[in-house]
Amino acid sequence: MPHSSIKLTKRAIDAAPAGTVRRITWDTELRGFGVRVETSGTKTFLIRYRPKGNGRNGPKRFVTIGRYGAMTPEQARNEARSKLGAVARGDDPAEARDQAKGAPTLSHLIERFLAEQVSVKKKASTAALYTHYLKAPVMPTLGSKKAGSVSYGDIAKLHGAIGKTRPVTANRVIATLSGLFSYGAKIGELPPDFNPAKGIEPYKERPRQRYLSTAELARLGGALHEAETIGLAWHADEAKEKAKHSPKPENRYRTLDPYAIAAIRLLLLTGARLREILHTRWDWFDTERGMLLLPDSKTDEKSIYLSSAALSILDALPRIHGNPHIFPGAARNEDCEGKPRADLKKPWAAVTKAAGLPGLRIHDLRHTFASYGAGAHLGLHVIGTLLGHAQPQTTQRYAHLDSDPMHRAVNTIGATISAAMKSNPSTEVLPRNRADGRG
Repeated sequence: MPHSSIKLTKRAIDAAPAGTVRRITWDTELRGFGVRVETSGTKTFLIRYRPKGNGRNGPKRFVTIGRYGAMTPEQARNEARSKLGAVARGDDPAEARDQAKGAPTLSHLIERFLAEQVSVKKKASTAALYTHYLKAPVMPTLGSKKAGSVSYGDIAKLHGAIGKTRPVTANRVIATLSGLFSYGAKIGELPPDFNPAKGIEPYKERPRQRYLSTAELARLGGALHEAETIGLAWHADEAKEKAKHSPKPENRYRTLDPYAIAAIRLLLLTGARLREILHTRWDWFDTERGMLLLPDSKTDEKSIYLSSAALSILDALPRIHGNPHIFPGAARNEDCEGKPRADLKKPWAAVTKAAGLPGLRIHDLRHTFASYGAGAHLGLHVIGTLLGHAQPQTTQRYAHLDSDPMHRAVNTIGATISAAMKSNPSTEVLPRNRADGRG
């Protein structure tokens, strides 16, 4: 490659013409600093050096500094002086560059984390959440970056972007990323203690507790009854062309899937989680003891106790040949794949709309079950057992609903104090003699 030497100034670089082959012009002021001129006219600053310890016969290495235009000659010279000084101290910028090129991207580390750590050591439901938190918001934004180059600022910016509309999700994403970086350091893909997700201040989370009142329960029950008998009213979009073929408004009623209605009722009568009910199987149903014996749940093995009302719901459900699940998926014939129902989104939306309960979540049925147990003074230990809580403090959120013990306690204390205040003392209380002799 042709080369020459001159003091690299703006005037000199501007005057350097493009040739039929690339050429390098070296700086006469700083040895090892130069500018490469491509046949296209592009000009790029670079350094040339021999790694320390290889002697005069060691191989020469080249490292690009930046493009002329984006950098001035003086900026490039300062950067070159810094890198060449590092070489003199024993560093090798080219080796560091090559290592960085081979370093995993964040997407690569995520895929390895999910395959080797999460899917092996976490429950399927937890693994699905980890996958959602990492693949949906993180990979499109930061996935192409080298994992080791992700900064605190990158994570803080991501946290803020998600938090504008989903603060709780934003907190979960940061917690998951923190586990990812810890894993990367553990397997040697990242430096020890490298974790840019640490120190991100989480959004404040306020647990949402929604309980159905007696009147609201009546409305929900009425809507479920209508959904399985006369059907729920539906509305056609009159603006659409096909609307003219729709039934008359007075005939627009649709009954819901009886399995969906049964699942909603069972959720309310057991306080179970959605997936615990939808994924339960007939062979987990202990008819003698009136229980659903789940081999695995969010808190490992779990027994769901069934009331007489819950048992009557299960007794009325037909079993689908070829599908072991109590609540089978959409394909209900002999050729079905045997999968459970995926969700209750559509029937739940229709029922809550008919009941006039906007914003009510399916998980609120679990809270309602617990609230009625607390109101019946069953005790937090019993309620926690029914709900399958692993920690007693999880059930503590329902303690304030059992107000009667507190009323009894405060009445007892108040009555004792009042009685003491009204009683006549056995001896007369005389005023003390004052030091000044006035009484």
